[in-house]
Amino acid sequence: MLMADSTRGIFGWKLAGILFLAVLVAAIAPTGLAQSQSQQPATQQQPDQQAPEAGGPSGDSGPIALPKKPDNSDTTPPPAPSQPTFKNPEGAGNMSLRVEVPEVTVDVGVIVEKTHTFVPGLKPSNFRVYEDGVEQKVEGFKRTEAPITVLLLCEYAARGISFRIDMLNAAWAFTQQLRPNDYVAMMTFDLNSHIVSDFTQDKKQIQEGISELANGVYMPAAFQETAIFDALNQGLDRLSRIEGQKYIVLIASGVDTMSKLDLDQMLKKVKASQGITIFTISTGGLLEAMRGEGMTYLQADNQMKTFSDMTGGIHYAPRFPGELPDDVKEINQNIRSKYELVYHPTNAKQDGTFRKIHVELVDDEGQPLRMQDDKKKPLKYDIIARDGYRAKQEVE
Repeated sequence: MLMADSTRGIFGWKLAGILFLAVLVAAIAPTGLAQSQSQQPATQQQPDQQAPEAGGPSGDSGPIALPKKPDNSDTTPPPAPSQPTFKNPEGAGNMSLRVEVPEVTVDVGVIVEKTHTFVPGLKPSNFRVYEDGVEQKVEGFKRTEAPITVLLLCEYAARGISFRIDMLNAAWAFTQQLRPNDYVAMMTFDLNSHIVSDFTQDKKQIQEGISELANGVYMPAAFQETAIFDALNQGLDRLSRIEGQKYIVLIASGVDTMSKLDLDQMLKKVKASQGITIFTISTGGLLEAMRGEGMTYLQADNQMKTFSDMTGGIHYAPRFPGELPDDVKEINQNIRSKYELVYHPTNAKQDGTFRKIHVELVDDEGQPLRMQDDKKKPLKYDIIARDGYRAKQEVE
């Protein structure tokens, strides 16, 4: 009995020990598995953190991207860099640069001295142009015969009835030469200036104005005093606003008594004029010859001639009314028939200085050109061209 109880006790203790060991193993196994799994690489725990394509190591804070080294397998050299382009600063608009090359146009008339007729048929090689003594290369050449733009500037004062009649005859004769496409205006002056007709292509309008003046020619004029310098100054200002070549036909005694401008100021104004040629006709020639007026009218004629010479025109001093139709016919021919020379000056400075122009005629061998008439007699000729121009003033 006692023995049986002892045996059951021993087996009981053994069974209890086996159960204890099984529980202990079960408790220890998950811990070991967890430790074993914690030793696996981090890449298996975080499969979503891929290394960047550029390559580089990875750390606790994630991958660090580094640029890949270039593949040197292709030995072709890189293309040349493109030309740099200029970009305007922010806020600045588009800008352009314009360079003006000076160009000078010279109208030249070649007139036979004896007959006052135009000489046709000249070639570009016949002309030599000098600016301030330096020969210029003529790059453009043509003979022109085109419509004209002209201002008739006429003295109408109480100087004497013969002066007014000469003026009216000369102005009327000039209008007879006008063509349909010509533009013409008429101003008269004594102490003041008066517009008879503004620029028009209707020559009848000008002739009507002349007729109105003729109707009162035997009546006393308003003023005996004359201001020719002031009137010419106004005429130059009016024409300066018109593009192209312009002309003034000044028909007057040439005597100035009341102008605000003096002769020196007037000559400077004439010299500075651009694209304006002045033709002058002195009135009262017969009366001057009969009276022997002396220095007053001689000086007046010289002033009129100077205005013409400085601008490339011609001065006429007819003694008899019968000379007027031929004189104005020559003026029309000389205005319409010109040789136009164009050159780019070697002195390209735009400094506002006056440049003196000189034109010569030469033959094929470079010698002074000689002309002959049908009987092989030498002919003298005049070269009609303005004596210079004023260069533009560069804007700073």
